[in-house]
Amino acid sequence: MDILPQVSTVIIANGRFPSHPLPLSLIERAEYIVCTDGAANDFIERGGRPDAIVGDCDSISEENRLRYAPILHPDPDQETNDLTKSVQFCVRHGRKEIVIVGGTGYREDHTLGNISLLADYMEVATVEMYTNYGIFTPMRGSVEFAGFPGQQVSLFPIDRAAITTHNLKYPLTNRILTNWWQGTLNESLGSSFMIESSGRVVLFRTYA
Repeated sequence: MDILPQVSTVIIANGRFPSHPLPLSLIERAEYIVCTDGAANDFIERGGRPDAIVGDCDSISEENRLRYAPILHPDPDQETNDLTKSVQFCVRHGRKEIVIVGGTGYREDHTLGNISLLADYMEVATVEMYTNYGIFTPMRGSVEFAGFPGQQVSLFPIDRAAITTHNLKYPLTNRILTNWWQGTLNESLGSSFMIESSGRVVLFRTYA
């Protein structure tokens, strides 16, 4: 199954750099690459060239700070993290189709924070996070997703709102989930499935 989006903008966050071919191909196909300043050093060392580097700029090396000064966009706001600064930068510049890679893989608190922020980002952009294992997609309303039989699916509610699912192995009908584990380890029964909720939900689905 081809689940690669039409790539416009990729944000490389300061988690573990991807090793799976799907997120790697997204970086290769990207029209525009934004690095959070903590991710810039590693990406540049790997031979990459970002189009913009965004963040509070406390992590980028002095060498790269000077070398990439024309594309460095410092943002000292301490009320947001560098990933949020990067999303806001993209939106301000009209880039509202965004894929995030490198958002997970190291400290679990950073990972949880980055995943939960997807629910905020969807208010201003179309955004997904690709990891080495699957895709996190924020949603609200009635949304049909492409899938395949046996695909592992997990739901993480952000708001306290009822969820109904269609074509999943363990169906939910107007169910309010009170803990994140309650929506995990479900399974697609076919080539697509649907999630309905008036609240914000972050969906995870594995690769084939």
